[in-house]
Amino acid sequence: MVVPHHGTGARQARHRLADELTGIVNPPLLADLVAVLAELVGNAVRHADPLPGGVIRVAWRLRDTATGPRVHLRVTDGGAPGGPRMREADPDAMDGRGLHIVSGLSSRWGVDRDGLGQTVWAEFEPAGSAQPDLVVA
Repeated sequence: MVVPHHGTGARQARHRLADELTGIVNPPLLADLVAVLAELVGNAVRHADPLPGGVIRVAWRLRDTATGPRVHLRVTDGGAPGGPRMREADPDAMDGRGLHIVSGLSSRWGVDRDGLGQTVWAEFEPAGSAQPDLVVA
């Protein structure tokens, strides 16, 4: 789906994901998916340029496995000079924790870059089947 490069884009993406996956994945996984998608879209709005047309592209893929569903989320934007990075936030800071949330809730996450921008993605493996890590391409 395509959402505006604006705060409303995160809301639209969250609602669409929840509508499409309710009843397909268990509620705790859905809550994690919604939280991570909100962080990724919010980060794209705050820190990256939009794609042409002032938008962000959001996608997800669900694959059934013998041990449960595997979900892959992707958020593509126009990129940013430094790219996404985890940082340490002061206890009183208003921001700086988003990628820690992504890392903590997903099995792994990473960044793919090309000439048009960047895609930040997060994968959710069936419970207990993967260790969290970061991949940067």
